[in-house]
Amino acid sequence: MSVLERVKEVAESLTPAEQLLVKQVIASPRDIALGTASDLAQRIGVHEATASRLAKKLGYASYAGFRNAIAEEFIVRTDPATRVRNTLVQTSTAGLLSDLVAREVEALAGLERYVDDARLMAAADVLLKARRIYIFARGNAEALAVLVDRRLRRMGRDTVMLDGDGRDLAEQVLGLGAGDAIVGFAFRRQPTHYAPLMQHARNRGAATVVISGSVGPSLVPAADHLLFAPRSGSQDAFQTLTVPMAICNALVLAMAKQDPKASLENLEALGQLIDAFD
Repeated sequence: MSVLERVKEVAESLTPAEQLLVKQVIASPRDIALGTASDLAQRIGVHEATASRLAKKLGYASYAGFRNAIAEEFIVRTDPATRVRNTLVQTSTAGLLSDLVAREVEALAGLERYVDDARLMAAADVLLKARRIYIFARGNAEALAVLVDRRLRRMGRDTVMLDGDGRDLAEQVLGLGAGDAIVGFAFRRQPTHYAPLMQHARNRGAATVVISGSVGPSLVPAADHLLFAPRSGSQDAFQTLTVPMAICNALVLAMAKQDPKASLENLEALGQLIDAFD
């Protein structure tokens, strides 16, 4: 089990201090892998013992074992992506565009380490069976929510875009129940209203799918299906939506693959309607 999978397993039992430590690990894994428990604790102002307790809660015998696992997951396994990045930098002219392309290729090259076909198919199955699909996003993620909403509707799915403040959300999910599903997005941090929305879905028996960046495993409550992968760029700098967009597209294609007849029939019907309206 990977470090991030272990985090996901215990996310709801972590203390606030431990959650801060997890977010620091996600934001700067390379620095953490090369430092000590004291270094990690000092970064966010908690006691060194908190770092050791976190390591044990995640199933490691010691902090050293935790640190080695971070190195294995975030440094050793990134060598292929690093080679791609270095190759691009060496064969292209220096500049903003070449740097951006290199970062995007590196992030996309590592996507399969976090999201595989089995995870995609499981999430797709939930959405195919859903009576209604509620879509929740905040900030830049709203662009992806619009994309997913449009593509699901083109496949004949009944969707509800969640927007507005807390009162608006409460009104919009009043009818949420068993047989429905929520597709949520989370990137730099856990969005406002995420927790009550996911808890309401859990209470009502609705399924949840979350598409996320590295913060995914630390989200509380945890989603039934988490599709997450690091985005290009560092946590404290500019990051793009290329990786999560790839996840969104893969999820829609997984739905079409599982139910090709219905998907094609709806798309053909849409084409006929478009011709009629034009």
